[in-house]
Amino acid sequence: MQEVTPQEGLARVQGGALLVDVREQNEYDELHAQGAQLIPLSEFESRYAELPQDQEIVLICRSGARSGRATQFLMDQGYTRVANLQGGTLAWDEAGLPVDRA
Repeated sequence: MQEVTPQEGLARVQGGALLVDVREQNEYDELHAQGAQLIPLSEFESRYAELPQDQEIVLICRSGARSGRATQFLMDQGYTRVANLQGGTLAWDEAGLPVDRA
């Protein structure tokens, strides 16, 4: 599984990658990486087909564990251009990257 730092993740998003947050709605509402699309892990298996297979996808959660599971799930479904963001939203925020807060 490919893992990227918050800075690498931001660079990929700026280059056209889709940033997908897999936390739950209440977590997302409190704080999320700017531009992240929400697909909660609890709905992920039923909604993953909403994600394009021809576009790079960077998955993010709070710390990297849930997004790691989502990344592996997408790979198991045949997605090849996926990466897990190391350290999740906590690391993204800590790095001073753009976020939206409640």
